[in-house]
Amino acid sequence: MNSEDVIKIFTDYGALLSGHFKFTSGRHGDKFLQFARIAHYPQITERLCKSLAERFEKFQPDLVVGPATGGIVLAYEVAKFLSCRTGFLEKDSDGTMSMKRGFPFRKGWKVVIVEDITTTGGSVKKCIDHINLRGGLVVGVGAIVNRNPGKVVFDVPFFSLAEISLLSWSPEECPLCAKGLSIIDPDNIQFANGELRG
Repeated sequence: MNSEDVIKIFTDYGALLSGHFKFTSGRHGDKFLQFARIAHYPQITERLCKSLAERFEKFQPDLVVGPATGGIVLAYEVAKFLSCRTGFLEKDSDGTMSMKRGFPFRKGWKVVIVEDITTTGGSVKKCIDHINLRGGLVVGVGAIVNRNPGKVVFDVPFFSLAEISLLSWSPEECPLCAKGLSIIDPDNIQFANGELRG
């Protein structure tokens, strides 16, 4: 599965949205990749995760995790293909990420972190910090789509199934804000005409 195949899936399943959006990083953009619309289809999600898992077989990880919420399903599916444990990290009140809910963790475990979309890599970096703090060894990071090629950098191997360059601006520089266009909540955009794939 190559980058074009993955982007086509996002397009075909209505997961590449157009409008005025605010990203987790605080930056604004006119395109939004909504992986939840792909995760709605388990067979498609399974194909993507199998392809991602293949990138990490050589590392033989003990654990695959992802940041909540986008990384939960991905971590589960990738771990299934790699025959290892899974878990997820949640945001703390201080903005850091940590594993909660009694997930077991052993010092020295080899860990893969997966994410649906990377924009700045900020959430993944917080996950890396937590795993390092607990004595784990992050052996790689994987994403379905890297929407900021060449600018998302980690200190470990990083693999994405697809790359796409999408424009983004600080709120002060945003031309959409300058035009007075309201920010759209991507979680509340309905499929056109109620149409679903499959």
